[in-house]
Amino acid sequence: MAVSTGNFAAALQKILDDYKDGVIVSTEELTRKMAQKGTKELKSASGIFGGGGDYASGWKNKFESKRLGASAILYNEKAGLPHLLENGHAKRFGGRVAGRTHIAPVEEKLIEEFQKAIEGAVQ
Repeated sequence: MAVSTGNFAAALQKILDDYKDGVIVSTEELTRKMAQKGTKELKSASGIFGGGGDYASGWKNKFESKRLGASAILYNEKAGLPHLLENGHAKRFGGRVAGRTHIAPVEEKLIEEFQKAIEGAVQ
């Protein structure tokens, strides 16, 4: 494609806009896939509390597409329970229940995988 000096700025802007649009689409797809994968892995990791009960099946994700990208939130419908199970809590009549780390390893793994996938998508 030949570009005259008078049209160079417009041609360059079109190339950059196309690249930006491609990156936004790629990051939205990756964000959605990683949210789904994270939800599945959290359900699996929550099995340490006795299988696939209400807590394990309570993991959900919420995906939002925004003007300059996307975001995903992974959460459990049992509000407050993940924090108590992950970090431990006081017993009703004294003493403590030790926490069982099951969210942090999944989070760290997803962050690492997401960073590598994003780096690959923007090249």
